[in-house]
Amino acid sequence: MSAERQTAKTGTRSSFGSIQVLIMMALFIALSIVLGKQLSFTVGPFRISFENLTVLMAGIFFGPLAGLTVGACADLIGCLLVGYAINPIITAGAASVGFISGLVYKNCFRTKPKLRLAASVGAAHVIGSMIIKSIGLRIYFGYPLQMVALRVPLYIVIGCAEGYIIYLLLRNKAFGRQLERMKDR
Repeated sequence: MSAERQTAKTGTRSSFGSIQVLIMMALFIALSIVLGKQLSFTVGPFRISFENLTVLMAGIFFGPLAGLTVGACADLIGCLLVGYAINPIITAGAASVGFISGLVYKNCFRTKPKLRLAASVGAAHVIGSMIIKSIGLRIYFGYPLQMVALRVPLYIVIGCAEGYIIYLLLRNKAFGRQLERMKDR
């Protein structure tokens, strides 16, 4: 019997959990591409978008590996679809947004859900968006440090908005039940 059939028959899990989790990850990748590449406003090193929203959600809902995968895949596929040059540092930043959000959410402030979510979103944006992606923009495109530094207040605002959206989703009891059902399968 093949390993795939054995996995399906015994109900063991893959690295990402269940088929439903894999489907949600694919949906999050597609949404991130649309939010980041199609529904965004870009001027120089500034892109105003919610591209990291679904990357954060993947990390928080399904763990650091799922967040890393969604972030990296969304950046790579999105660049190929719209004709952007692939910048490996920016891809690493996108992957780290998902990984850090999942890692912090999984391991910190378990008894304080609001602080847990804020720390998760904040740490992910500081490391992934404000530091790693800014370094990528500076190295690959030569943006001056003063211009790249202006990304910090931009991502504070975007991070607050994304964190609030995730908070509203997690607070919704019906959404929470569906999320738990998906993770339990």
